[in-house]
Amino acid sequence: KPGEIEGEFAEIGVERVEKELLTDFPVILPKGKLFKRPLDEPITLPSWLSEEEANYYVTVFQKTGYTGALNFYRNFNRNWELLKPWVGSKVKTPAKFIVGDKDLVYHMPGMKDYIHNGGFQADVPSLQQVVVMEGVAHFIMMEKPDEINKYISDFFT
Repeated sequence: KPGEIEGEFAEIGVERVEKELLTDFPVILPKGKLFKRPLDEPITLPSWLSEEEANYYVTVFQKTGYTGALNFYRNFNRNWELLKPWVGSKVKTPAKFIVGDKDLVYHMPGMKDYIHNGGFQADVPSLQQVVVMEGVAHFIMMEKPDEINKYISDFFT
């Protein structure tokens, strides 16, 4: 419900919340126990994320709050209703799909089967390649920017 998780975030503090989200991206945020590590445990940023960059995101969310971002998830059911006329439509433009092998979304039930066993190709008939990058999680473009840029450049070439 609107305001609930925002209240929990406010209790924890934007700096802690943002660094948790950037370093250990959760798919589900259970009420009352948002993150895996205790709140007094220090957060070590991954090698791909500088303190300066993390603090930039902290500053932005201190100004804007998280409601806009959270509303995307709150609106899932409505999105399905709005997109219903396009059920069964195909993405016909050429495409390449890149995902990290440590991305929690890649490990959601049925996702690997959909991606690798024909479902994805059926929905995106011009899918040219699926790339599963090893050792990469959800923020793939931040974790491996050079490799991602090369994949994109090669695709356009």
